[in-house]
Amino acid sequence: MRDMISPKKYAKAAKVLPKGFKTANEFFNYVYNDPDMIWMGQNTNHLHDKDGIMEAMIASIQENDYCKYPPPEGFPRLKELVMNDLGLGSEYDILITAGATESLYLCANDILEPENNTITCDPGYLIIDNFASRFGDHVKSVPIYNEECGYKLTPELVRENLDKNTKLVSLVDPLNPLGSSYTRQERKEFKDIAEDHDIYLLHDITYRDFAHDHQLMAEVCPEHTVTVYSFSKIYGMAGMRIGAIIGVPEIINSIRSIVINDLGTNLVAQNGAMAAIESKPQWIDRVKGTTRQNQDIIKQAVDQVEGAHIAVYPSDGNMMAIDMIDTGVTPREMADYLIERKIFAREGSYTSKQFGHRYLRVSFSIPTTQVEYFVECFLEGMGALKGSK
Repeated sequence: MRDMISPKKYAKAAKVLPKGFKTANEFFNYVYNDPDMIWMGQNTNHLHDKDGIMEAMIASIQENDYCKYPPPEGFPRLKELVMNDLGLGSEYDILITAGATESLYLCANDILEPENNTITCDPGYLIIDNFASRFGDHVKSVPIYNEECGYKLTPELVRENLDKNTKLVSLVDPLNPLGSSYTRQERKEFKDIAEDHDIYLLHDITYRDFAHDHQLMAEVCPEHTVTVYSFSKIYGMAGMRIGAIIGVPEIINSIRSIVINDLGTNLVAQNGAMAAIESKPQWIDRVKGTTRQNQDIIKQAVDQVEGAHIAVYPSDGNMMAIDMIDTGVTPREMADYLIERKIFAREGSYTSKQFGHRYLRVSFSIPTTQVEYFVECFLEGMGALKGSK
């Protein structure tokens, strides 16, 4: 009998499944195919309608564009639009990718050598830990779930965890799942760290447009920053899988040598992405306004529950962590309760190995009527679950 391929032992986010589901794919297929499901579990944005994005993709399909391959690094017009959106000039370069996840993978692959380590945080976007552990020696996942550090990976914490083999620091900004973000002074300190120790900053700005104030590390520390850009959240294009990597030419030229998708990114998605950026001034205030209004509605409900609180408020993202550790109800119990009421939320182990038992993550770029229904079910669930103990 031939030897079987051994599974790779990389850092991987735990997928805790609701009752009755055997695999993650089975569960997500169920959620996806239920037209009545309220989607609060993956930070997706459901506030777009007739904004020109969908129409551009439909037109692309009707013209049979999908029969051809697009330019391998992205349409020049799309690249130009992304750079203009970020306010970055010709001293930077860009690659269009099949989503921010592919961007993160390529960055970890290109930057890390087998002896290197990466500094990330817990809670955080654990797929970065996964990729960093594939290409480097190990990952230092720094606990940040406390008020002392402001629920984020501070420059002080990075300094405490640096060593001679550290090559990469992950800054998801704003941070999934907490919505914490960085001040301009903190970004200046990260610049000093990167330059003093010759390390790279992986600046994932997926939730940038939801923030009250935001500054690109690329502006502050261009030679040591790789920026990861996504169309999944503010543009509402999660299912289209399109993003970008931005950096100085030296960095991007190096990443070009390891590109996997050398036949280009989905051209229907690229047409939608161009329309999304071009139409952004018409809808950005509405989307942000509704998202923040929804956050306030959830806060008012959480404040009614003894023992519950929101870890970071206001969140600079379109998600928040509702801490339930002192309520007597676990996030897993609440997630199961909500899914039976057709609300998909996420208990914390998906984004934290150490603190996932404490919080329920919910996102709120959805119609306000759906948030009001969530609040009703959350409060009812707290009462019912406490009463059943």
